[in-house]
Amino acid sequence: MPGAGKSTIAEGLELKGYDIVNMGNAVRAEAKKRNLESTRENLGKLMLELREQNGPGAIAELIKPEIESSSSNVILVDGVRSNDEIQVLKKFGNVKLLAIHASTGIRFDFLQKRGRSDDPKTQEHFEERDNRELGVGISNAIALSDYAISNIGLTKDELIESGFKIIQSWIE
Repeated sequence: MPGAGKSTIAEGLELKGYDIVNMGNAVRAEAKKRNLESTRENLGKLMLELREQNGPGAIAELIKPEIESSSSNVILVDGVRSNDEIQVLKKFGNVKLLAIHASTGIRFDFLQKRGRSDDPKTQEHFEERDNRELGVGISNAIALSDYAISNIGLTKDELIESGFKIIQSWIE
């Protein structure tokens, strides 16, 4: 779910040399192409519109060029939201899914501190975003994950290290 710590792990692992592809950044890039401001409302509507027009795996389709241009054998994709996106990614190779769990209170606090233009500013906006994410199938992707980390009581470094160890075990 938004704010659980996915991007924190991805940013930490990028420093360790992993290629990272962020699905949210693909939506933000598409918004820029369409001259849309990267607000919570615009990005939420665009994400739903892309899925409606191009199918439920549409956001994964947006990142295909980044994946195809990577020379790495291991690419970490930050922000998978549905089983349909997972099916698109499986066309490129073996896919493992790591879910990051955090309570709603912790996630809201993280998002308040993160400060992206599309992060919710109020509890109402936070709940609206969660409901939108649940509507596109994120709970199914979480339920079918290969491994999950509970991001409750972990420091940033502990969270990154946990993700690193799990991903390393999948590669070896």
